[in-house]
Amino acid sequence: MNLIKLDAIDSTNDFLKEMSRSQIVENFTIVTAKNQTKGKGQMGATWETESGKNLIMSILVKEVLKDIDEIFHLNVAVALSVIKALEPLNLPKLSIKWPNDIMAENKKIGGILIENSFKSDNKIESIIGIGLNVNQINFDNLPKASSLCLLKEKEFDLNEVLEKLFFQIKKHCSLLLSNQHDFLWNEYHKNLFKLNTPIAFSDNENNQFMGIIQGVNYEGRLEVLLNDDSIKTFGVKEIQMLF
Repeated sequence: MNLIKLDAIDSTNDFLKEMSRSQIVENFTIVTAKNQTKGKGQMGATWETESGKNLIMSILVKEVLKDIDEIFHLNVAVALSVIKALEPLNLPKLSIKWPNDIMAENKKIGGILIENSFKSDNKIESIIGIGLNVNQINFDNLPKASSLCLLKEKEFDLNEVLEKLFFQIKKHCSLLLSNQHDFLWNEYHKNLFKLNTPIAFSDNENNQFMGIIQGVNYEGRLEVLLNDDSIKTFGVKEIQMLF
């Protein structure tokens, strides 16, 4: 494991991205930080974390995606990697909330942000950012957040969690490379939060409606069964789950 440990950084994703621009970086290089001042989530959201308590990491993945149509396959593989790394802990109701949140007992314990860049030789490089709440116990301003420590009532070794994640990411990337997309997607749907369950949604115009999640398509769009029995697909910025 090629591991770079930092005490504090604005964003591990940005650090690794800049590093990759200025030099040749080994595939699956990892950057971790005890504290991140400008952590990023989906749609420009911030990722807040208590210094030294959680796992903050970014990993460079290249030579895995072959073309732009496979972009969301990597999201699926990475989300599954986190699930498989955490499964031995027997966390309650462990699941993937579309598109990239990791849930346990209906609370968010982790998030994933993947940033892809397209090189002049048509190759795709990906920076995978993962934030996982491990030993933090104070979430006063985040009522829908939790951590491994709160759920299991014990502290965890951050390095051990990192090693498990690293192993699973390499494993699931190798499944992508061997074109086992159907297997990955089947596993993803088995672990999808609120699959086949009636749930309230809000669209980007704040209209609320009920629907039933049917799955996610290869473009990464959420498929929802509506009250009129039609199935509509939504992009990340078009819908929000209310629960």
